Amino acid sequence: MTATARRARPGTGRPRDTDGTGPRAPRGTARPALRGVVAVTALVLLAGCNSGGGDTGNGQAPRDATPAETVAEFLTAWENGDVEKAADLTDDPAAARAALTAFISDTGLSDLTLTPGTGSGDVISFLVTARLPIGGDDGGSGDGEASDTVDWQYRSELSVREDDDLGTVVAWEPTVLHPDLTDGHRLETGPLSEEAAVRVLDRDGDELTAEDHPTLAAILTELGARYGADAGAGSELRIVDSAGARVVQLLELESPNPVDVPTTIDSDLQATAEQVLADTDRAGLAAIRPSTGEILALVTTPAPDPAEDPGESTDLAVKARLAPGSTWKIVSSALMIDRGLASPSAAHPCPKNFDHGGWPFENLNEFELENGTFAQSFAASCNTAFVSAAPELSDEELGTYARNTFGIGLEWDAGIAVESGTVPVESNAQMAAQLIGQAGVRANPLVMASVSATVRDGSFRQPYLVPPDHDGRELATAAGPSEGTAAQLRGLMVATVQYGTASAAMTGVPGETGAKTGSAEVIGQEDPNAWFTAYRDDLAVAAVVPESGHGGKIAGPLVAEVLKAAP
Repeated sequence: MTATARRARPGTGRPRDTDGTGPRAPRGTARPALRGVVAVTALVLLAGCNSGGGDTGNGQAPRDATPAETVAEFLTAWENGDVEKAADLTDDPAAARAALTAFISDTGLSDLTLTPGTGSGDVISFLVTARLPIGGDDGGSGDGEASDTVDWQYRSELSVREDDDLGTVVAWEPTVLHPDLTDGHRLETGPLSEEAAVRVLDRDGDELTAEDHPTLAAILTELGARYGADAGAGSELRIVDSAGARVVQLLELESPNPVDVPTTIDSDLQATAEQVLADTDRAGLAAIRPSTGEILALVTTPAPDPAEDPGESTDLAVKARLAPGSTWKIVSSALMIDRGLASPSAAHPCPKNFDHGGWPFENLNEFELENGTFAQSFAASCNTAFVSAAPELSDEELGTYARNTFGIGLEWDAGIAVESGTVPVESNAQMAAQLIGQAGVRANPLVMASVSATVRDGSFRQPYLVPPDHDGRELATAAGPSEGTAAQLRGLMVATVQYGTASAAMTGVPGETGAKTGSAEVIGQEDPNAWFTAYRDDLAVAAVVPESGHGGKIAGPLVAEVLKAAP
C-alpha cells in the first residue's frame, strides 16, 4: 500500500500492545510508541502458492494451498491495499471487502505492515504496525491533512479453513482486523469531542458554562466558533458501533488543546439578571459598565438556540432591531439641546396634539403640560414636546447626530455579532416619529444601555464582550456629547426618576441614578413593546419586553432589580 510517511512523535499515543508479544497495555496507559518495525519477508511462504482443482462456481478453481501460503498471500494483499484480492482469499468476500475498505479509510492509517508470527494448528498470529494521523481538519478521520503521525501496533490472529468449494481460505471474522472488534463495530480515528476545547472565561477568569448560565449558551457557541481556530479537540482511535457512537477508546492520539477566551461578563450579575427575567416569557436585557464599555450581563428569554445562525439570531439583548420608543428621547434631547431647540429649565410646549407631515401626533391619554419646562416634558415622556422640533430639523440630522455622538449605526465589533442600531433617512411624519423612537429607528437593549452609559460617563465607549487587547480589535469611536450637554441629559434622567415615569420602578435603587421609560407602538400588536433604560453609579442597564405594556410598569422593575444587585 502506498502511503506518505510522516514524522512520528513518540509518547503521544497510548498503545494497546507495546511490543507485539506481551499482554496488552491497559487502556489509558501512556507508553512510548514503537519505531522501525521491520516486516518479515514472506517470500518463502509464498513459494509454491498455486491454484487447481474443481470449479468454485464463479469461474475460478478451488484454492489448493497450505494454510501458511494462504495467510501470507492474504496479509500481503491487505498490506499492499489490494482489498479485492485480500477479500477473495476469505470465506466471506463481501463482508471482508467492506471491513477492509473501512479499516483503511476510517482510520486514515499509513505505512501498514503485517508480519506473520507463530501459529497453532490453523490459527496464525500476526503483528500489525502502522502510523495514524494526529489532528487534521477532521480530527484524524483520514479526510483532512494530518499535521503529524503516531506509531500504532497490536497483535491479532486469523484461522484458515478448508472449504469444499473455495479450497483453503481465511475464515473471516471482525477479529481478524482487531481482536476487540465484533459484528457491527468498526475502527475509526476522530476528535475526542465534537467541538474544539474553547474555555470562555468571565471577568474573574472563571469558566462560563451553558449549564451555569443557559441564556449564554448561544453566545458561548459563537465565541467558540470565532476564537476556536487555534484550539484542538484532540483525537483518538476508537471502536464505534453501527450508529457511530464510541464503544471504547483504543488510543489517544492527541490530547485536547484548550483555548481560553476572556470576557467581561460578571457571573454574579449575570446570574441575577437570569433570575430576574426567569418568569418573563420573552425579554432581553443588557448591562454594561459606563466607564469602560464592558458588557457585564446579557440575558434573552427564551434563551436563543446555540444551533441557530448568529446572523438570524433571536437574541433580543444584542441582535434585535426594534423601535425603542420613548427611551430614544435621550438621543433626541441631546440633539435638540445642541441645536438650541430645548433647554431643561426653559419653558417648552407640550400640547395634547401636534400635526406634522399630515399626521396628528398625541400624548398618552392626550395629556398636556401647561407652562411646563422641557425637563418636565422629558420626565412625563411628552411626545408632542419632541415632534414639535421636527420642522426645524433636516431629514438626515437625527441619524447623523446619533452616529457621531452616540456611536449608533457604527460597526461595533464586540467579540460577538451585535446590532448597533439604525436611523434611516425619512421625511415628513416619519422623520417626526423618529424623534420619539418610532418609524424606522431600530435598537436593542445593548444599544439603549450604551445610550444611558454615554450620558452617565459623558463619553461614548463602544460596548464589548471580549476585551479588544485579546485579539487586537479596534473599537468604534464617536465624539460623545459635550460636557455641558451630558450634564443636562443626566439632569433629565434624574428628574424622570425623581418625579417622572420611572419613579415607581426606581424606588429603592441606591446611588446616583437616572432613567427613561419607553412604550413602542407596533402595527399589529395589541400591546406596545415595553422599554426601560437606566444607570446607577458605574452600571447601565436596559431591557425590552415585547408586546407587554408600558415600559415603566413592565420593563422598569426588571432593570431596577438588576441595578439593586450591583455592589
